[in-house]
Amino acid sequence: MNEKIEIAGIKIAQSDWNATPKSVKAVVTVLSERLGYIEEQIKQNSQNSSRPPSSDSGRKPNKSKAKKEKNKLECDCCGKKTRASLPKSVPSTGYGDRLAATVAWLKVEQRQSHRMIESLIATLLGVEISRGSIGRLRQQVSEAIAEPVKQAQKYVTRQNIVNSDETSFAQGNRDGNNAQKTKGWLWLLATKLVKVFSVVLSRSQKTFQELIGEDFKGTVISDRYSAYNVIDIEQRQLCWAHLKRDLTAIAERDGVSTKIGLALLRRESRLFRWWHRVRDGTMSREQFLEAAMALRAGFKAELETAAALPIALKEKSPLARTVRTARRLLKVEPALWTFLFVEGVEPTNNLAEQALRAAVIWRRTSFGSQSSEAEFVS
Repeated sequence: MNEKIEIAGIKIAQSDWNATPKSVKAVVTVLSERLGYIEEQIKQNSQNSSRPPSSDSGRKPNKSKAKKEKNKLECDCCGKKTRASLPKSVPSTGYGDRLAATVAWLKVEQRQSHRMIESLIATLLGVEISRGSIGRLRQQVSEAIAEPVKQAQKYVTRQNIVNSDETSFAQGNRDGNNAQKTKGWLWLLATKLVKVFSVVLSRSQKTFQELIGEDFKGTVISDRYSAYNVIDIEQRQLCWAHLKRDLTAIAERDGVSTKIGLALLRRESRLFRWWHRVRDGTMSREQFLEAAMALRAGFKAELETAAALPIALKEKSPLARTVRTARRLLKVEPALWTFLFVEGVEPTNNLAEQALRAAVIWRRTSFGSQSSEAEFVS
């Protein structure tokens, strides 16, 4: 039996090797050693060498190019070249998942511009990438996480307590999806664990209903914007931080408004002083509930007194604004006090407002989006 030997990964017959001239053997041996060294260098990464982890990311053109060349064929008759499609596992951008994730992180979490990302990737990772590729990579990430986002939204709408808020977010018509130049809105549904953002060309009750779901059974913490009226008043907690601003505006008006506003603010201050004591454990919830119920009666009485003041139908005086505010508050008065009876409900919407802060900064630096790809922001 003819034995075989392996040279540079290729098996040949021992007899063939023995018959090879010495000069050729010497060349083959040298080239084989060089090839082994080159292959070892190519395979180096942060796990098997002293290279930094950052060197693991980036483009791998050699392997990709080799695959493309193998899949390209030329017709013997007409000379036309045909190339097969890439497997679904190979990104069309030519960049790896880690680089795509890095670009997305820099764009969203760090709010960097395309130009800055281009510079950072080149400086830190040694990878040349165009601004057009950055846009394609961020869209690639957006598509990749579409299903987890749906799961997150499903999770949020099944929770007992959800904070919600919205802020304007400009969206252009570059892709033809906003021909009417409708104002865009960035909606937020938030829990302590998960926060879901959605860019929608509407701020209506229908939009909120679609986001929260038809069968939502929990409590929504929000401001007094009318879109949230689609939720039953028993399922709402209105934000006292927003309310305090309205009460302050009343107190700063002249005449009887000053007295009304100051009386309401004193009760608001007393309520939150007790609430903070409940939070730090120096006041029991039972004591707080008893005291808060008495305070609620006084607060409502002040609103009723203000609402009863006579004003003309279209009067626009400071007093008229105070009276109308009082009347609107009385309509939703039960929703001011849900936190007294539902464990875990906060009296403010701070959770949602703080989560929206990053989006507001993004909007100021990016001026919104030119197309429906604003979904990438969410």
